[in-house]
Amino acid sequence: MTKKNSAILGAAFLMATSAIGPGFLTQTSKFTEELLTSFGFVILISLLLDIGAQLNIWRIITISNLRAQDVANQLLPGLGIALACLVGFGGLVFNIGNMAGCGLGLNALSGIDVKLGAIISCGISLGIFWYKEAGKLIDSFVKLLGILMILFTLYIAISSQPPLAEALYRTVWPETIDVLKIVTLVGGTVGGYISFAGAHRLLDAGIKGQSSLQQVTKSSVSGIAITSVMRFILFFAALGVVWHGYHLSKDNPAGSVFQSAAGVIGYRFFGFVMWCAAITSVVGASYTSVSFFKTLDPFIEKHGRIITSVFILVSTLIFISIGNAVTLLIVAGAVNGLILPIALAVMLLAANKQKIVGSYQHPLWMQIAGWIVVIAMSSMGAITIKQSVQKLFS
Repeated sequence: MTKKNSAILGAAFLMATSAIGPGFLTQTSKFTEELLTSFGFVILISLLLDIGAQLNIWRIITISNLRAQDVANQLLPGLGIALACLVGFGGLVFNIGNMAGCGLGLNALSGIDVKLGAIISCGISLGIFWYKEAGKLIDSFVKLLGILMILFTLYIAISSQPPLAEALYRTVWPETIDVLKIVTLVGGTVGGYISFAGAHRLLDAGIKGQSSLQQVTKSSVSGIAITSVMRFILFFAALGVVWHGYHLSKDNPAGSVFQSAAGVIGYRFFGFVMWCAAITSVVGASYTSVSFFKTLDPFIEKHGRIITSVFILVSTLIFISIGNAVTLLIVAGAVNGLILPIALAVMLLAANKQKIVGSYQHPLWMQIAGWIVVIAMSSMGAITIKQSVQKLFS
């Protein structure tokens, strides 16, 4: 495989494994228990919204040869700083949960203390970023662990014997539709930093311009496809467990899916999958969040590895301080879902600015699809905020 093709596939896996984190496992398991077969519809709608968002973002970034914050600053001076702060905050929230997932994963796999597991994983993450050929290592690392995650979870899905026919039927004809869960899933898949993870990786690999558009499009859709396959496999695994009468643990819903389906070995599988999901998400969140600030200040560009290391260390220290992160993992997806329409709207406005994209003509159907995502996510986000406020004061 050529260096360019490796980077393109690596970008897809970086995006996918950034999305498939502890929050992904927790949300999918918990929401499956609440909606049963109708959760398939939530996954399907989020898949369509994900593609509409990511296709636009990746194409505009690679055509402009500018990172998202620089595109925003070209559109309106200062807007890039605001976008970087929003995405950086969302990435930090996610990364605290990611470090918790690392600890939970190693605890389930080997029995070591959760906080010690987070500290060990912190050390591994720092080692990856300080390796001389970090970009190449990141590509290989996330591809290998991404494939292993899918295979292990597929084993659990087969073991749990889900009602496939009913699940597929309700995926297109649901009994219940939950707007908050759609916002949370989209936010956890392409919200905040995640949709930019692969695009910024492509720029770092020198993949840009109109000649690379076909490959960029393929890579962006591949990232969503990998994420959706994993989401459906985990959905089937959790559905089989709850369909047969098991109740998932409130403290560790994803772990109880694996344990209920395959006993002790299933729980060990969960530990491995959780750790893979968490450590790759730490890499993706840290890499992309810091990449949003690199071009805003020469100091950050020069000391990128140090800043990334601090980001990882702070995330670890906050997790060690606060402990339980299950609620945080759910909230993180919702928060990043609210950031998405802002970030996507900026990209779509930039797509029609000649000083940013040159002679490139962004396809009308992509623009329409993108604005549909902006409107849908904004509307659902407003409903979510209203519901949250009502619960707070009820």
